[in-house]
Amino acid sequence: MTHKRLTVIIAVLLMSVSLQAGLPGKQTFVYAEKEGEELKLDLYRSDRITQLPRPCLVFVFGGGFKDGERDAELYNTYFNHFADRGFVVVSIDYRLGMKGQKAPGIIGFKPLLNAIHLAVEDLYSATIYLLENAEALHIDPSQIIISGSSAGAITVLQADYMERDNHRLADMLPDDFRYAGVISFAGGIFSREGVPSYTQRPAPTLFFHGSADRLVPYNKTRLFHLGMFGTKSLTAKFREERYPYLFYSMEDMGHEVSEYPMNEYLPEIEQFINDFVFDRRQWMIDVSYKDMLRKPENSDTPGNYYN
Repeated sequence: MTHKRLTVIIAVLLMSVSLQAGLPGKQTFVYAEKEGEELKLDLYRSDRITQLPRPCLVFVFGGGFKDGERDAELYNTYFNHFADRGFVVVSIDYRLGMKGQKAPGIIGFKPLLNAIHLAVEDLYSATIYLLENAEALHIDPSQIIISGSSAGAITVLQADYMERDNHRLADMLPDDFRYAGVISFAGGIFSREGVPSYTQRPAPTLFFHGSADRLVPYNKTRLFHLGMFGTKSLTAKFREERYPYLFYSMEDMGHEVSEYPMNEYLPEIEQFINDFVFDRRQWMIDVSYKDMLRKPENSDTPGNYYN
């Protein structure tokens, strides 16, 4: 038995003792060390659930690839909801490649692309850690769902795309591994080939996006084949290729859609997982919401967000 796996087993046993004592079911692990930085993940489980192994919901936080925290308070409702419903919920660190960088653009895109690739690589490393320790952590390796907010949503969409498109970075994952589902809160995919074209069918995907989002484009920002392709263009491609998806389009809402669905749309998220991931429904659904009681927030642009 490797030292890493022994450490995980000991930590899980300690967490079980804490759960029995009524303490929060949260445990922190170091899943990798890169460039002298320890990358950690927080694992949440409920002591009321006896099902083993359990589906795993991984979360990647937002913050423009320049800041953000895996354990920010605004995510607690999301974590606790799914932990209470039998999921092993995992929230991860990743390297922040845009820290100190200027606002990205179509011409000066390389820092952003590097930041995305760093985040995807770290998500893959966290995935490998979960797979290697699946038995000790009571995780079903075939039911790992990735979700993210803003930069985290870009990361999870990009990670599934690069894995399905045989990108060299995805070679670090086991050959037979596939993510079971993807949940994107205001995300997109950076592509050099125009609207991303998947070599293999993507995971069933749940999209939330505000039509007035100016930070992560609702549709796309492109120059020839290069650009950031948001939810509107991605779901058009999914529909053309007959890939299963569910898209909640929030009319006139800005980048706040990267956050509030994790508090206000929990039943819808849970239903997506039941229908599309567990029951493998082959549905393509577009839902347009206009909330006349919610005042849209002024959405940042990349220029004022990074400067």
